[in-house]
Amino acid sequence: MSALDTLFALSLPQPTASLSRSLPSTAPHPHLLHSLSDRNNSVLSLAADRDHIFIGTQCHNISVWDKESFTLKATLRGHTGSILALEYAQDKKWLFSSSEYVWSTITLLPIYVLHPYLETGAGDLFSLVWCSSLQTLYIGCQNTSLQWFDFSREQFFDSYGSGTSTPSRKAHKFFDSYPQYQHRPADIFASNGSPSMTPSTSGDGVPTLSVPAPRASLNIPARNVVDSAHFGYIYCMALLPSNREGCDDVISPENVDIQLVTGSGDETVKLWKCGPAGPTLTHTFDCCDGAVLSLAAREETIYAGCQDGYVKIWDLETKTLVRTIIVQENVDVLSLSLMQSDLYTCSANGQIQRWSLSFDCTASWRAHDGIVLSSIVTRSKGSKSFFLLSGANDGMINVWKSETMTYALSMFVSIPSVSCESAHREDCRQAAIWLKKCLHQLGAESTLLSTYEGGNPLVLAKFQGTQTKHRKPRILFYGHYDVISAPSEGWNSDPFTVTGRNGYLYGRGVTDNKGPILAVACAAAELLGKRSLGVDLTMLIEGEEETGSRGFVDAVKKYKNLIGDVDVIILSNSTWITDYPPCITYGLRGVVHCSVEISSNSPDLHSGVEGGAAAEPMMDMINVLATLTDSERKVNIPRFYDDVRPLTEEEEKLYDLLSQVTQRPGSSLSSRWREPSLTVHNIEVSGPKNSTVIPGKVKTQLSLRVVPDQDLQSIANSLVDHLKTSFQKLNSPNEFDVNVNHTADWWLGNLDDPWFQTLEAAVRDEWGVDPLRIREGGSIPSIPYLEREFGCQALHLPLGQSTDQAHLPNERISLSNLRRGKSVFQRFLLGVADNDTLFLNPTKS
Repeated sequence: MSALDTLFALSLPQPTASLSRSLPSTAPHPHLLHSLSDRNNSVLSLAADRDHIFIGTQCHNISVWDKESFTLKATLRGHTGSILALEYAQDKKWLFSSSEYVWSTITLLPIYVLHPYLETGAGDLFSLVWCSSLQTLYIGCQNTSLQWFDFSREQFFDSYGSGTSTPSRKAHKFFDSYPQYQHRPADIFASNGSPSMTPSTSGDGVPTLSVPAPRASLNIPARNVVDSAHFGYIYCMALLPSNREGCDDVISPENVDIQLVTGSGDETVKLWKCGPAGPTLTHTFDCCDGAVLSLAAREETIYAGCQDGYVKIWDLETKTLVRTIIVQENVDVLSLSLMQSDLYTCSANGQIQRWSLSFDCTASWRAHDGIVLSSIVTRSKGSKSFFLLSGANDGMINVWKSETMTYALSMFVSIPSVSCESAHREDCRQAAIWLKKCLHQLGAESTLLSTYEGGNPLVLAKFQGTQTKHRKPRILFYGHYDVISAPSEGWNSDPFTVTGRNGYLYGRGVTDNKGPILAVACAAAELLGKRSLGVDLTMLIEGEEETGSRGFVDAVKKYKNLIGDVDVIILSNSTWITDYPPCITYGLRGVVHCSVEISSNSPDLHSGVEGGAAAEPMMDMINVLATLTDSERKVNIPRFYDDVRPLTEEEEKLYDLLSQVTQRPGSSLSSRWREPSLTVHNIEVSGPKNSTVIPGKVKTQLSLRVVPDQDLQSIANSLVDHLKTSFQKLNSPNEFDVNVNHTADWWLGNLDDPWFQTLEAAVRDEWGVDPLRIREGGSIPSIPYLEREFGCQALHLPLGQSTDQAHLPNERISLSNLRRGKSVFQRFLLGVADNDTLFLNPTKS
């Protein structure tokens, strides 16, 4: 059983609605990886090439989505009808649409307009199939005719007369139209001027392309038509040998007969032998169970999806019916797809079923809230794995795939491990237990470590690299499984259900910090499975980072021997400065959190009675706080700036670069990252808080952000001394109390160290650009502590973008960033292993 299968076993079983035999299966159905929204337009057809997903809708447009990032790339306009069918010609890099267009999938520009014989008399074009060996497109029409067009060089030019190098075209009513107010008919001269190929954005925010007219308008001749090929609409077609991506047909020699399969509303499936002269009918299969609405073909088998929930399975060699599957009675089967040896049936009630090679139902699930109208199987970009796409009249295109990382993240996020709320204490423990099991299934030795009584445990996991004669570099990854609270207000989806929308995964913790944790774990697991993990990777994941890491320091000291020696620490717990390019964080400010209380030891008073006679705590607090800064907002604490590092010339150049990228002044970035600051967070008062009350007690929370080379303890002591001295100068009878509640030291990485340079190279190799070197104004207390405890440096690789909304409603992470982040960690681990002697600390060998 694979790691993914075991992770799926942690979820609840899915109910099956199939009326045929259902066998228990260790393989779960593909989970919902992502959803693409086409603005509530019915998704009528789907196609895909290596880089894109093409979606045909009822609104006369084709939307083009990036296959890797699942973001909208362009909208192809100009069609005059609904896009009932799409067909991709891989050899030509062409996309055929049923509204008569041939598009280049490289430029996303129209190449030809292809008119069927009789044009509008042919009715709607329900189905398209491309045969690369014959260079022929077959078209199934509403008027029951079967038509085809031969794009081979001889036939193509012969239809326009010999000697014509480029067919002359007729005017097109979209591309060759004049402005409406001119009341002129379209002609080819209307497209004057150089066409623009620059993407633009329409008023609704959808990318569009301003495109030139097609180079030619083609017409299917009368000789390329089989009239009344069926006695009903030709709803669907398939080709044998199968040309569908994902089918496990063995590629046959070119001299094998090409056979076209057509399905119709007349309840028949017809088999045609295809040749240069056109298709010839060889056999008719009578389905007898309503219109044939969908077809799929594999080797010697034809699958016909019919009305009322039937799938007829025919043997091609013997021409016999071998099986009838009742998918769901009285529910039309509108689309069929083959993913290797499995058949996927898509029904009008939103259900998808998976059927094995032996015709057993191995999975059934609710895929849409509407009618599933289309589906395809396509390969993931840059890999050998496949995923299933389904489109429905709910306007959604759902991506179904068995992918370990995203499925595990959906399970991880579903556990509301909110450490700041006592109601979720058990959820935090369950999250730790789940993560321990998950990391174990991915190949690590994992265990839980206690912190303090009632505290959330640490998760310790070790991925042991391939055995060698010498000690391998040892890397410690630090992260946290707890999350901030997520009130439902402001969220567009359940915060504890991962929801994929248009290139992003939404959910509490997807970017801070559950997504990066699983990216690292999956990177190590994949290398381990290939026997390519040349380092030892230890993961130390805490459960109270969002509440100050209580108990973390003591637990690390207690279990230091179990954690083992460490050569470098790495974390991923922040975001980029923008949405692009990628960044590496090399510095964090420290923090001193302090609380101040001034009390009169008297009850709250009425300002109209006691005002002017009482020494008011609020006035004392205002006077004390006013001494902390001057008129230029500089901190007034003595010697506060003495140890702050001066800005170097190299840093100035870096801030100039970052200023250009972010369109912010470099001084603004500098003040946020490398200069200390003071903040007063709130003032709380006793009493009913109305405008006539003199509060008897006033509290405030304030903090200092400290930077290199300020001494954390000295700064904390100076703050306390300054506050006490300022209060004493008031000669107030009130009581004064000040407490330092929390401190965290600053952190600064070494940009010239080989560890940092290897990480930087990994980012550069993955994204193809130099990453920006950035710092953060916030603090992560565990990092400088771990550096001191293990005597090594830390690295910080953020995966989130600046718009990822960490700690806010609609927290998200880019699916592309998550996947590429995993790839960066793999590159980093491989780079360290290839130069292990460069990274080994001789004192720890």
